Amino acid sequence: MASIASRQDLCLASIWVRDDKRASDLHVAAEIVVSHELDAVTRAADVLVDFSLPEATNDVLAAVVTHDKPLVCGVSGLSERQLARVEEAARSVAVVYDRNMSLGIAVLENLVRQAAAALGSDFAAEVHETHHVHKVDAPSGTALKLGEAIAAARDSDPRDIRYEVERRGEVPGEHAVILASATERLTLAHSVTTRQVFADGALHAARWVVDKPPGRYSIRDVLQLSGPL
Repeated sequence: MASIASRQDLCLASIWVRDDKRASDLHVAAEIVVSHELDAVTRAADVLVDFSLPEATNDVLAAVVTHDKPLVCGVSGLSERQLARVEEAARSVAVVYDRNMSLGIAVLENLVRQAAAALGSDFAAEVHETHHVHKVDAPSGTALKLGEAIAAARDSDPRDIRYEVERRGEVPGEHAVILASATERLTLAHSVTTRQVFADGALHAARWVVDKPPGRYSIRDVLQLSGPL
């Protein structure tokens, strides 16, 4: 909420909560809709931002399609069936879906695609990631995203990419892509110092997507990054 309040061109319209008790615990302006009813929350907003859980994703997608509202979704751990639902919803409304909303990660992914395409399969690929001990999924969604970028850039099997996973302390997120041959090693890396970065990226995407036509977009699209797809 503080991130939105600090921006003059954004305002918080509604908040989706689990139940009425959660709603009563929030102290917000009277004009903000706080409800466990997703339809009411969706109607009140120009664009929805969802960082909840995979269990809620299908309901959120149904709501934005029903009410013709764009969506920014950063939920990781979606199943193949849920990703197919994202694609289906994107035929009706604009959806920015990305497993990491960091603008820096979007640039890293772009650099990784360019490096992987240039160096080819002669360079073995590794993706290293470190997160806090509370994170459940491993490898992280971002690590998988980087691995998929490598595979797509050099038309190879994603299963050929090696992942190193570490869970330590309260680390917000560290990722490194290593491309190595017998004679040299290239490392591209990114680290997060605060989780605020994800809120900033999501709000950047919300500004961008609000007037876009239906389609599935990523943070790369938001930043209009070029390079191998």
